[in-house]
Amino acid sequence: LTPNDPQYPDQWHLHNTGQNGAVVDADVDAPEGWDVSQGSGMVIAIFDDGGNLKLFRRQENAFLGSIQVSQLKGHTSAMFPFPTRLLAELGYGKDGQPAPVPGIVEIPGIAAFAGGLPIMTAAGQQLGGIGISGATSDEDEQCAQAGIDAIAEMLN
Repeated sequence: LTPNDPQYPDQWHLHNTGQNGAVVDADVDAPEGWDVSQGSGMVIAIFDDGGNLKLFRRQENAFLGSIQVSQLKGHTSAMFPFPTRLLAELGYGKDGQPAPVPGIVEIPGIAAFAGGLPIMTAAGQQLGGIGISGATSDEDEQCAQAGIDAIAEMLN
């Protein structure tokens, strides 16, 4: 699914076809990522390693609440070198086991559910984080992973 934003063709970082002299396919493959989550109502937020919002896109029909959720997931992922899913497991427990760090979910601004992933180089340097909202948490996480996978060669 391709967003109907009139400026979308100029946003090479979302889907690069070589426009404006950019390198073809040097992008986050946003349409492909949206398709992972049935292409309906997705919101993407990408942060740098300082926690600064660098890219934000809201697809038509996305819930307004998904704006905040995607940003919380992306920011959390930019601040910690692991998925937001792990924060949920640390704060709420997993498979019936007690939470090892229950207070972590009480920190303001922490997203403790799937859909946020850190953006890491192959050498393990954290470059930022991506947060997706608009589908189930599992689908949001798949969409975030699809975006990271699309730029994997640039992360080497």
